[in-house]
Amino acid sequence: MDLRAELLKSIWYAFTALDVEKSGKVSKSQLKVLSHNLYTVLHIPHDPVALEEHFRDDDDGPVSSQGYMPYLNKYILDKVEEGAFVKEDFDELCWTLTAKKNYKPDRNGNSVVSHKDAFKLWCLFNFLSEDKYPLVMVPDEVEYLLKKVCTAMNVELNCCELDDYLSQDPQHQSGMTVWQFLDLVNSGKLLRGIEREAVSMAVEEVYQEVIEDMLKQGYLWKKGQLRRNWSERWFTLKPSALSYYMSEERKEKKGSIALDKHCCVEVLPDRDGKRCMFCVKTSSRTYEMSASDTKQRQEWTLAIQTAIRLQAEGKKSLHKDLKQKRREQREQRERRKAAKEEEMQRLKQLQEEKERKLQELELLKEAQRQAELLLQEEEQRRRLQHEEMQRTLEIQLKEAEQVGGEVASMLGGFH
Repeated sequence: MDLRAELLKSIWYAFTALDVEKSGKVSKSQLKVLSHNLYTVLHIPHDPVALEEHFRDDDDGPVSSQGYMPYLNKYILDKVEEGAFVKEDFDELCWTLTAKKNYKPDRNGNSVVSHKDAFKLWCLFNFLSEDKYPLVMVPDEVEYLLKKVCTAMNVELNCCELDDYLSQDPQHQSGMTVWQFLDLVNSGKLLRGIEREAVSMAVEEVYQEVIEDMLKQGYLWKKGQLRRNWSERWFTLKPSALSYYMSEERKEKKGSIALDKHCCVEVLPDRDGKRCMFCVKTSSRTYEMSASDTKQRQEWTLAIQTAIRLQAEGKKSLHKDLKQKRREQREQRERRKAAKEEEMQRLKQLQEEKERKLQELELLKEAQRQAELLLQEEEQRRRLQHEEMQRTLEIQLKEAEQVGGEVASMLGGFH
């Protein structure tokens, strides 16, 4: 999913939030305000002439999303530069507009997530949602996201509860809206007995991993280049760089190691009183680090190898890559399912055709049996008729012979 597609998802929410009458159209005055705010948050030079010219008052009335797209593409999205603006600020603008209208947390303050965490879940939802409108997240991705949040809290997702919820509404099988998703999370059905603070920390961890492309973060010891002393630093790993700070607040950045396909990571033997050592080699220098234990060293080396692999493959985000792979797997499953259903339908048709032909054959056999019976009956009738005729002839012959004998006797008496 490219930057334009990501931005459009959030803008879609903002546009639909301004569509008060749910007519698919928004007033020009509201679109002027929205466009002005987008200019500001995306750090694009304002073009008031184009804004006024495009949205001048005339008799056309409100503008549909299709009517807004040409302006949005030409004067805003075409001018956006990646890295020139803070994506979180842009998302917060769109969230503020849509949440005011659509987000309905518990009025008594019993919601599982805070408003800030709801925003982060909204961002995660947008990232994982399908690339078609209206935006929905398919059940597989809902389960994936909830499992990640639960894993971050070291608890297991109650999949039975999730399945029960999804089965209550047949439409959920094709996708769930973000508001349905937030209602599900806030209902507490899946996160019973978990403190709100723990949920908040888990949502933040998943947000950093998925939205901010944080492959790993944590404390490591780093060997200095000049003084060769060891200092503990908070490291953050993203696909493009391994950065380090004074502390986990990340207020004071001490440096960054740019990663590319020519970099490599190697495990080192213990020395200098340090253990669980490894190094990152770039084309210009080698950085030595020490982890707290062998498990952490393995996690860091694997994560850095993943970052280098992404760079070699020209990919900017691990989770965009994973999401695409999951989507392809779903599509393959759907294709296999469709092919299986098609094959089952074909076999069913063949079976029905076979049964139909068997029925036709049985009918033909029955007709043949009936014909044979009729023929036998006809032959029997003819035989009986023939026998009757023979008996009649025999009787007639006997009668004729008797008459002949009597006539002969009478003639003999005359002589």
